[in-house]
Amino acid sequence: MVETENQFTIKKTLNCGGRIIDLTGGKIMGVLNVTPDSFFDGGLYITEDTQLRKTEQMLKEGATFIDIGGYSTRPGATDMNVDEEMARVIPVIEKISLKFPEALLSIDTFRAKVAEEAIAAGAHIINDISGGQIDKTIWGTAARLQVPYILMHMQGNPQNMQENPHYEDITKEILYFFSEAIENLTKLGLNDVIIDPGFGFGKNLLHNFQLLKNMQLFPKILCGRPLMAGVSRKSMINKLLGTKPENALNGTTVVNTLALLHKADILRVHDVKEAVQALKIVNYYREAI
Repeated sequence: MVETENQFTIKKTLNCGGRIIDLTGGKIMGVLNVTPDSFFDGGLYITEDTQLRKTEQMLKEGATFIDIGGYSTRPGATDMNVDEEMARVIPVIEKISLKFPEALLSIDTFRAKVAEEAIAAGAHIINDISGGQIDKTIWGTAARLQVPYILMHMQGNPQNMQENPHYEDITKEILYFFSEAIENLTKLGLNDVIIDPGFGFGKNLLHNFQLLKNMQLFPKILCGRPLMAGVSRKSMINKLLGTKPENALNGTTVVNTLALLHKADILRVHDVKEAVQALKIVNYYREAI
């Protein structure tokens, strides 16, 4: 489905392995971290049984996408080699694809080799936190495979991104980054590009909320590209409220609601049920007015 808003064409569909996914009304992406050290749920889903049970739970609660990551990208995270990352994620993708063939899987990686192996194993989407800035070959890989690509902005890398991040005008600078990247991806022949502002990745508290406040500008200026928000239990909530990730669900729901009201099409979350509820309320609110 394509909508027109203020003379801009708004693209509301993704082609995921031949399945056309309509993003109208919003969709939820559930997080499955198969890492021992992720900031919130590290170590909880490192066995086959826990991985499959968590996936089943998220699908039942209403997740359209499952995002699988084997490389912790929390601030200051330890680097790991590509073989270890693949050993974590490829078996998981294969098992989930076999048990839940209806699931649409996203591989959370910035490495082209991992992305390609993951797509071959049954994943449908590449979610690149580096926006192509760490592994320069991942754009070509996504274009060759013709899979949806999540283009996220990050200043620096997971090891140093929170060491005094600086912008003159964060919204303007990130919009410029996306405009240039989309132009290059389009030249490569990649059509399905999803924009992720990268909350918490090389941004301080004020930066994050400035981006949140200005999110509605992104689909207008970036020719209607779908917009994803990943704020779940992050420090932008905890620093403001004095909470920790384990008790930041209420704050997460508030920020997710704001993101939806500011044109987010996809919410990437740890807590699918609550995100689905927020989506339902926002959609009803929109219809009521």
